[in-house]
Amino acid sequence: MRYLLSGLLTAGLVMLAAPAAASSGATSDASGAAVTASDSAVNGTAGLLNHELRRLHSSEMVDLQERLGGAPLLLVNTASRCGFTRQFEGLEAVHQRYGERGLRVAGFSSNDFNQEIDEEGAAEVCFVNFGVTFDMFAPIAVRGPDAHPLFAELARQSEAPRWNFTKYLVNADGEVVERFGSSTRPDSRRMRGAIEALLADH
Repeated sequence: MRYLLSGLLTAGLVMLAAPAAASSGATSDASGAAVTASDSAVNGTAGLLNHELRRLHSSEMVDLQERLGGAPLLLVNTASRCGFTRQFEGLEAVHQRYGERGLRVAGFSSNDFNQEIDEEGAAEVCFVNFGVTFDMFAPIAVRGPDAHPLFAELARQSEAPRWNFTKYLVNADGEVVERFGSSTRPDSRRMRGAIEALLADH
């Protein structure tokens, strides 16, 4: 009888504890550790952003997870002598308009389409000609077998860039929610609508 009562008491305590855990919004990972919604967001972006990249025309290395993790993102492969280079202006406008609401814009210089110049020239185009203040990173490969892991993951989730200024809208969980081709302007109604929807869910 004593063992039966003990077992019933233990079961009752477990049942009482379960709703409390559910109401806190916590789940458990494979190890049994509690995982909150904010933890899930950080872990989700880690696979995409768990890399270091050098800033454009700088020796500074940037931990992408620390810099961009947990935020909605607009990620773009760029080039400085492309017919779409003027989109830097629109990207900067998006950065200025939505930065305070949490959107992070990041550009990744690339010569995969043979339209990038040397880093010094690329930096002049970005920072001087177009007044870019969002994060810009040194040239990397963005497609094919040599693609940087960041863009390999973007391609896995959606599609690799077909040309310069392919724009990926990524949620705080590191998931691509929409991909925009080169011809879609950053200030277009379509892009603004997608950004507004993403920020509304953030």
